[in-house]
Amino acid sequence: MPTGNVKTERIEARIRPADKAFIEEAATHLGISVADFITSTARVRAEEVLQRRDQIVLSRQDQEAFVHALLEPQEPNERLKAAVAEYLSSVER
Repeated sequence: MPTGNVKTERIEARIRPADKAFIEEAATHLGISVADFITSTARVRAEEVLQRRDQIVLSRQDQEAFVHALLEPQEPNERLKAAVAEYLSSVER
């Protein structure tokens, strides 16, 4: 019965000989296979990319404006009311 640890997928890539040698040297230095080196390195990078995608980074000024808007919300203007009404008329409830 397959588990989450069973390797069933394959990725292929064409790379320059110099890059391959460099990767092999790094993997050997760590005492792991090239496949494990590539997989672990790609996973770390993927986690970084997706974490950065999911983060919202605000400047100090933007942070203060955001908190101010939360603590002292303004009344909706006519344009916002119209946008909400248009949205509500376009969705099924």
